[in-house]
Formats: sequence, C-alpha cells, structure tokens
Amino acid sequence: MKVLLINGSPNADGCTNRALDEMISVFEKEGVEYEKIQVGKLMIHGCIGCKQCKYLKRCALDNDLVNEVARKFAEADGLVIGSPVYMGSAAGTMVSFLDRLFYSTRYTFDKRYKVGASVVSARRSGNTFTFEQLNQYFLVSEMPIAAGVCWNNVFGYTKEDVEKDLEGLQSMRVLARNMIHLMRSLKLGEEKYGLFEKEPRKITNFSDGL
Repeated sequence: MKVLLINGSPNADGCTNRALDEMISVFEKEGVEYEKIQVGKLMIHGCIGCKQCKYLKRCALDNDLVNEVARKFAEADGLVIGSPVYMGSAAGTMVSFLDRLFYSTRYTFDKRYKVGASVVSARRSGNTFTFEQLNQYFLVSEMPIAAGVCWNNVFGYTKEDVEKDLEGLQSMRVLARNMIHLMRSLKLGEEKYGLFEKEPRKITNFSDGL
C-alpha cells in the first residue's frame, strides 16, 4: 500500500502539516508506504482550458509539479489532500494545483477505487465548506472517501494550538486507520472479484452550443 499526501499550505511546518503528520504516524506504524509533497508556496497556474492534456497525456503547462505528482498519483493506492482555510475556502494555490492534476489525469489513468481523504485546518471557521470543496475532486473521479471522527479537520492558528486539539488529532489517526482498511479491502475485493467494466462517459448538454 502507498499513500500520497499533498500539503497545500504555504506554511510547510504549520497546522495542516501537523495534521498530516498525525496520519503519517499511523501509516508508519502499519507499514504503509507514503510520500508527502509540499505545494503551497509554488507558483502554480490554474487550468487554462486548452484541453491539450487529452492529446499530450499530461498537462500542457509543464513547468511545475503537476505532471510529476500525476505520475506518483497513478502509482498510489490512496491520496490525502490537505489545505488551510483561506477566505472561507481552500488555499488558492491548492485549488489551481488540484484542478490541473485531476483534469489532466482523466486521460492517463483510472482513479476508480483509489481512496481519497481530505484534511482541513482552520483557525475558527470555514472548515466544513473547504472540506466539501476538496471532496468534490474525489467524487467526480469515482474515488471512495475515507472518514475520520466528525469532519477531518483540526483547529488552531499555530501548530502548537493544534497540539491542544486532541479531538482533531484523534480524528487524523482514525482517518488514517480507516483509509488503510479501505485500501486493503478494495485490494482484496479486486483480487477476488475484479473490477466492474467502466462505462464510456456520457456528457449531456442542455444548449445548442451558441
């Protein structure tokens, strides 16, 4: 089993990272391979809608980590995406990164049955909206979503504050264990029953294209 963790916070050693590290402590204990990638401080352009990824089999904007992470994502059994709450939603750099990562890889590998988990850190509020925002990437990709205790979030302005959020840290540990169980179960199910045939995607538009 291998899990890829993406930290979308500009603060590489802040609240979001502390939450992800709590999950990592469980992965290490259970012998699950993992890699954590920091993207929060990178200059990441949003998707420009060129649709060249359909033909290139990669994002056309090949000047940051998106295509490199895409290759790692293809090999992973699970993906954790973590973001702080900024202005009531996920960090802008993280959104740009995930938009391109998930859109471009729809043409290169099947994300079905890779397990997804969202982690959010907030000083006070905006956590539930951000949590739902991040989960949309999994839902549109047919990825099962792992759950922790309540919502997968921690509270604090600094990582020292997060240390006091015992419920939040417990939720991270529970989330990691539930994620491991899902990945193992899905792997066993695939070995025993195989995968359902993927239907060709049908796209419905209610306009005349004008």
